[in-house]
Amino acid sequence: MPVEKPLWEPGQPRIAGAQVTAFARAAIRQWGLGFNTYPEFYQWSVEQPEQFWQSRWQYASVKARVRGERVLADGDRMPGAQWFPDARLNFSENLLRRRDRADAMVFWGEDKVQRRLSHEQVYLAVSRLAQALRAAGVKEGDRVAGYMPNLPETMIAMLATASIGAVWSSCSPDFGVQGVLDRFGQIEPRVLIVADGYWYNGKAIDSLAKTADIVSSLPSLARVVVVSYLAGRADVSGVPNAVHMQDFVAPYAGRDIEFAQLPFNHPLYIMYSSGTTGVPKCIVHGAGGTLLQHLKEHQLHSDVKAGDRLFYFTTCGWMMWNWLASGLASGATLLLYDGSPFIRRGSILFDFAETEGMTHFGTSAKFIDAICKINLKPRETHDLGKLRAILSTGSPLAPESFDYVYRDIKADVCLSSISGGTDIVSCFVLGNPVLPVYRGEIQCRGLGMKVEVFDEDGKAVFGKKGELVCTRTFPSMPIGFWNDPDGSRYHDAYFAKFPNVWCHGDYVELTERGGMVIYGRSDAVLNPGGVRIGTAEIYRQVEQLEEVMESLVIGQDWNRDVRVILFVKLREGLALSDALIERIKSRIRANTTPRHVPDKVLQVADIPRTKSGKIVELAVRNVVHGREVKNAEALANPEALEHYANRIELKI
Repeated sequence: MPVEKPLWEPGQPRIAGAQVTAFARAAIRQWGLGFNTYPEFYQWSVEQPEQFWQSRWQYASVKARVRGERVLADGDRMPGAQWFPDARLNFSENLLRRRDRADAMVFWGEDKVQRRLSHEQVYLAVSRLAQALRAAGVKEGDRVAGYMPNLPETMIAMLATASIGAVWSSCSPDFGVQGVLDRFGQIEPRVLIVADGYWYNGKAIDSLAKTADIVSSLPSLARVVVVSYLAGRADVSGVPNAVHMQDFVAPYAGRDIEFAQLPFNHPLYIMYSSGTTGVPKCIVHGAGGTLLQHLKEHQLHSDVKAGDRLFYFTTCGWMMWNWLASGLASGATLLLYDGSPFIRRGSILFDFAETEGMTHFGTSAKFIDAICKINLKPRETHDLGKLRAILSTGSPLAPESFDYVYRDIKADVCLSSISGGTDIVSCFVLGNPVLPVYRGEIQCRGLGMKVEVFDEDGKAVFGKKGELVCTRTFPSMPIGFWNDPDGSRYHDAYFAKFPNVWCHGDYVELTERGGMVIYGRSDAVLNPGGVRIGTAEIYRQVEQLEEVMESLVIGQDWNRDVRVILFVKLREGLALSDALIERIKSRIRANTTPRHVPDKVLQVADIPRTKSGKIVELAVRNVVHGREVKNAEALANPEALEHYANRIELKI
């Protein structure tokens, strides 16, 4: 077989100038290590995690009152290990290092609103809001919730909350009332910060009516703080206990912030599982682990440097918002966007990139696929000269999408497909500025993350499909779940399948190069005739057809076996014909195996997805089998499920 060539390789100047190169050299000197290759460096990071994370702390200049001598206690316990158990630090203090007049945040609200704030302005805004929150009775451990668009005020509110030692949790404003209550109702916030509304696809959408309903069902709230985004000064008279943000902070002048110095594992964020199989799990993340992991991912895996312009297309209900926020700790400017990414026929994010000199462009695999299908060619229309990295997550990035990025967006760019999750508020596998990019493959495992692939017997395998696991503790493991006093729900979620091993629930393969291919979620794996098939293997083939916009595949229980059912959403105006069905099946058969070929191909008008854009195979599988979808409120488009119910084609 011919040797596969990479789509991109970093030049020697880029390798020499990368932060991961400088860090590796410093660690080699510090610990007297006798190697000089990246695979050996990775192996050291997972075999000597105490050395690795101690060096990472030092090299990233983590600000802390105390670090302590101990790096790891009870390191053989998972869960139960304690990182930097003697440390005292503050998350916000590490993000608010700069107080100069350079840009800290640049915001675009579709094509309606543009704003920019300097590091000095952000610091003073955080100071004033922190004082106001303290005066409202917020203290360490209290919860502050945000029902907000991706505004600068949302970042400021999080930073003010964390400076006190209170706990931040957020939902995006497209969540319905019940979806918000399913989340915030569990954590009982003391203060709710909301916007009067948001823009989407050119339309102003009010949030205050929903907010009034939410507030009436959250008795824990002492105050509701309203940010005016759509209007100069929103009418908040219909919202109980509401005050305008400008009035809330008016009594306080900006001054040096009193950063509470707290344990490494002091709660920072409460985040939520998708909630499509029941009430969402409330996942609690610690300040130190989140900070240290993000500093590693930004600086070593993404090469984010002071002055870089970091962008991720995300809402405040997705963990990538939290990941983006930490870019301030590396001295980067955060480029914030809220609204539809398809304004100006899909070009607005590239307009943003060109105008602001974006260095890191983060988005979802679905967005890349969508702009490919509408034949967008930013390489021909936009100056992306400063763009060094494109990051993609949310679902597996198809090999053909790799081709599209290098052909039609930019040839000289590090395309970093990354994967991890809300569960760890970070990544298990991700990009690397000093390694080549191969088609359809995530570049590497995260430094300090002992990621392996287990077969069903718990044996590590290479070059074979299996479960993504992490066999050693890492700093950004959750503290636990909210309202889980004995830790049983937390244990059952990740450690029940393989004792003392984190089982993430992804169906994957480690390649001989040390990269990874993800085939889908383990719980959505198809099993016709006892053969395990990842859903991404089918999506890759089907969605290359010009007629198919999106697809969703499930396994239907049938005659004591499982048959594969493929649903397709076609281009507007097209109807599924026998000829197209045959083309779909032929393509799948030719490029995979006969087992992958669907027994039935059915047309649907819409594909159901979560708020963060992930398709929900399990919810559709429940509908097809006549089972209740316990929390359809968690979906962005729950009405789409109606297209899958009581299909006569699935009864024969």
